[in-house]
Amino acid sequence: MVTVPTPAGEARITWYRAHQARAVLALGHGAGGGIEARDLRALAAALPARGFGVALVEQPWRVAGKKVAPAPRTLDAAWTALWPVLEEPGLPVVAGGRSAGARVACRTARELGAHAVLALSFPLHPPGRPEKSRAAELTAAGVPTLVVQGGRDPFGGPAEFPEGTEIVEVPYGDHGFAVPKKADIGEAEAMAVLTDAAGEWLTGLFG
Repeated sequence: MVTVPTPAGEARITWYRAHQARAVLALGHGAGGGIEARDLRALAAALPARGFGVALVEQPWRVAGKKVAPAPRTLDAAWTALWPVLEEPGLPVVAGGRSAGARVACRTARELGAHAVLALSFPLHPPGRPEKSRAAELTAAGVPTLVVQGGRDPFGGPAEFPEGTEIVEVPYGDHGFAVPKKADIGEAEAMAVLTDAAGEWLTGLFG
């Protein structure tokens, strides 16, 4: 675990190293939780064995114990400030995150030189407000982007994304990729859909 000073306060990076890593996947959390999210933990557990290091990034507001995320520009400033630490292993860095963290990754990818973006539960619009689309943020990333989205995500289902979006659906998943008890897959299977898709996509990018 590494603490990194940023203009918004201290951020924290928890590393999951890979032997002979080919790239690093940096993952930010959402506005409603931290790096304990099931999808972030699943990726951190699964990807190092496939040759990809994972860095789970805690934004300063979470490190400080605050309950409300700051404005997007503040999130972007902190992410930008800690980016050089993510590059220190000398490997290509893929930016990513869940929900608000995915938005940060998309907004800053081109400026920071991210090799790609992994967007988990991208909040395409506020629940019930499809006219408030954030599709422009996603398409402006300017690098190869994979979206992994729950089939029943109220912030935007897979079918709502712009044509041409590379997207993988987690069946029955909500915004946190939780699946209902009556679904014909359990949480472990849902997380396997996510980690397998991410692993195959990264392997396609980096060999």
